Amino acid sequence: MPSSNERTLQPVNLPEDWQPESWRTRPAKQLPTYPDQAALAAVQEELRALPPLVTSWEILSLKQQLAEAQEGRRFLLQGGDCAENFGDCTSDVISNRLKVLLQMSLVLVHGMRLPVVRVGRFAGQYAKPRSADTETRDGVTLPCYRGDVVNAPAFTPEARIPDPRRMVRAHARSAMTMNFVRSLIDGGFADLHHPEYWGLEWVGESPLAEEYQRMVSGLGDAVRFMETLAGTQVHNLNRVDFYTSHEALLLPYEEANTRQVPRQWGWFNLSTHFPWIGVRTAALDGAHVEYFRGLRNPIGVKVGPTSTADELLRLIDVLNPDDEPGRLSLIHRMGATQIAERLPALLDAVRRSGRRVLWICDPMHGNTESTSNGYKTRRFDNIRSEIEQAFELHAAAGTRLGGVHLELTGEDVTECMGGARALTEIDLERAYKSQVDPRLNYEQALETAMLIVRKHAQGART
Repeated sequence: MPSSNERTLQPVNLPEDWQPESWRTRPAKQLPTYPDQAALAAVQEELRALPPLVTSWEILSLKQQLAEAQEGRRFLLQGGDCAENFGDCTSDVISNRLKVLLQMSLVLVHGMRLPVVRVGRFAGQYAKPRSADTETRDGVTLPCYRGDVVNAPAFTPEARIPDPRRMVRAHARSAMTMNFVRSLIDGGFADLHHPEYWGLEWVGESPLAEEYQRMVSGLGDAVRFMETLAGTQVHNLNRVDFYTSHEALLLPYEEANTRQVPRQWGWFNLSTHFPWIGVRTAALDGAHVEYFRGLRNPIGVKVGPTSTADELLRLIDVLNPDDEPGRLSLIHRMGATQIAERLPALLDAVRRSGRRVLWICDPMHGNTESTSNGYKTRRFDNIRSEIEQAFELHAAAGTRLGGVHLELTGEDVTECMGGARALTEIDLERAYKSQVDPRLNYEQALETAMLIVRKHAQGART
């Protein structure tokens, strides 16, 4: 938890000229056009009156853990759906997603011997950026689908009209998701005394199941050994910290959830613990950067292959002028074929500047492709390659890879090719469920966690 000094100390460069609506003076990308501005304003007022989804002390606790990750004393695991949809706000979908992240974190803790910061891409990931404002089918042009918080995926004029009431529905479903996750964790769902409860029945025959079970047995033995030495049960092993994150894309929604709280200075986005800025909206003079610079939350910024060292350093100056520990995470998503060429200059520039950031690898978004049968997919070999190269490039630059950012699901989907079962283009047709981007299934996610452990161990030996 943050110290009393952290709770009261104000930064040198407190942005006194900033308000939650300051972003409206800047060019805004990736925002829908609402036909009824009065209805939009009314929804924002309704959201401002609703209870927050997270608390300021949870946000500051996460910031402290991310500061420790910057120093190599923790590792961040951030994962979840590419985009949530209202229909998936069910107990099975939520609990399976949580199980996958818990199992991955178990592998990481066991293999890396580090505490893991667990951050889900859920309870708010309802908006998605798009490459175009409109979509045309059979000569008919309609607004594009921007996620359930904005409009519906059905290709009809009624479905595609941006509806501000959807923001209230998104807030409600985020609250239900958070409530269920908190209840599961507080009830012992993540109890390290019983990691065998985290299993997913459909993966019983997974090629990785035996290796995972060995880890589970080893962890159970270690817990019992510690308790034998202590002569009592280690009670803090029956729960874990878990945080939420989403891309803060829909600024009217984010603005309405940004508040001041008693006995704290500054403004908090209380719809999530850890918001991030996407590549498409990271312009220095843009609305999203203007909005983010005034928040006390820890924040992330996606960094793509077109980012330059000068632009990145100026962005760091705007978003973290006081070089606050745990404040800023840089999430690089270069693609397996470009990371070796594009990332080293950025790592070198930030290292030379002496600025404190948490480097995170997103091996998903730079490796998307379309197959001959029309599916958007990602090859597991490319995902693995980008992670491996990221570890190696950070080691060569004298920097530290402190986390990963993944799109994954606990469902039995076939959206990414390759992995433990060597999925092919033909397999994609069997269980392709994503409305936006392809996700790792359970086996591929667990294989990724094991890969991270191996690369971390290799780096520790060199």
